[in-house]
Order: sequence, then C-alpha cells, then structure tokens
Amino acid sequence: MIFITAKFRVKPEHADDWPEIAREFTEATRAEPGCLWFDWSRSVDDPTEYVIVEAFRDDDAGAAHVGSDHFQTARKTLPPYLVATPRIVNFKVPGEEWSELGEMAV
Repeated sequence: MIFITAKFRVKPEHADDWPEIAREFTEATRAEPGCLWFDWSRSVDDPTEYVIVEAFRDDDAGAAHVGSDHFQTARKTLPPYLVATPRIVNFKVPGEEWSELGEMAV
C-alpha cells in the first residue's frame, strides 16, 4: 500500500472551518475504490495545523487519486486557505491494514 501523512498549516482565520472547507475533497477521496483510509486530525499543540493520514491500495490507486477531478480541484481551491505548502511523508509499505501496537496490547 501507499501510506501518506501530510501536515497542512491553515490560516488562523480559517482553522476552525478547515473540515468543512476540505469536506468535498475528503468525501470524494474516501469514495475512491483504491482508497483504504483518508483521515484528518487536528494538532493538540497548534490549532492551525491539520494532519492527514491516508492510504491507497497500490500505485494504480495512487495515480487514480492524483489524476482525479476532485484532486485537481483541490489543488486550486485549498491552497488559498493555507499558510505554507503542506509537508508530506509518502512510503510504500506491505499490507492493506493497520498493525497492532504490541507494546501496548490491551
């Protein structure tokens, strides 16, 4: 799978509205056949920072995501709400699901 995390620094005046601002993009991405997950979180240290954790089944699914109409629309509509270019970490990892954190087994 392709596993991605990215940090988005949102302009302070838009930080509380970011989930709604990104809603259409989020919903469309989650509906992609090759999307395994696409989850936003808000930093507890910086209320203007949102982190996305996303995964796609394989290279074809990743390419379909980047080539989708909703991705192209987001490239145009989301940056005006941001302070800086998002930072990203992108890796291929085996599997298609989260593993358990054995050191904290419940």
